[in-house]
Amino acid sequence: MDTAPHSALHAAAARNDGPAQIAGTADIDSTAIIGLASQIWHLAQVREHARVGPGCIIGRGAYIGPGVILGRNCKVQNYALVYEPAVLEDGVFVGPGAVFTNDVFPRAINVDGSRKSADDWPMVGVIVRTGASIGARAVCIAPVTIGRWSMVAAGSVVTADVPEFALVAGVPARRIGWVGRSGMALSATESGQFTCPSTGENYTETEGILTLS
Repeated sequence: MDTAPHSALHAAAARNDGPAQIAGTADIDSTAIIGLASQIWHLAQVREHARVGPGCIIGRGAYIGPGVILGRNCKVQNYALVYEPAVLEDGVFVGPGAVFTNDVFPRAINVDGSRKSADDWPMVGVIVRTGASIGARAVCIAPVTIGRWSMVAAGSVVTADVPEFALVAGVPARRIGWVGRSGMALSATESGQFTCPSTGENYTETEGILTLS
């Protein structure tokens, strides 16, 4: 079997300079922008004016709402729902079945019984900073900001901003530890000091804020 074309595609994807690969069953609006070397799988939908950066992966059945922005090398897993006006910075991971909401007080109708339109409610969004990860079936209740390199455990419900490098879990989500850029839980070494067991990077905690030393 000739593996050269397959290998060439992988090499191009790693450089983010090859063509996007879009499944024939995916629904991509003509106004959406899809970056180089991105992969969009079966039954995914990318709505009007959404922007998917280079090197992204959009899994089967995932939904990217109108005007949603994804940076470089994001990964949105199967059946995740990313409603507008969400913004995902570079390298964000969204697990299977995760949901980003956009309505604080959801109703289908107004008090007079008429069906709500886009003008009848204030749209709010979820912002996910660089390198953060959202676990499977987690729900992020807008408006919230998920800090850089943080991690939301599977099944959590996020109702408040998540600090950088924080590991949060539960309903509602609470910080239960710290993670490094590798995603591994950090080990405490001395007062306010933490080390990543994977990379050896050192971190310092000051008044509830973690920074890379």
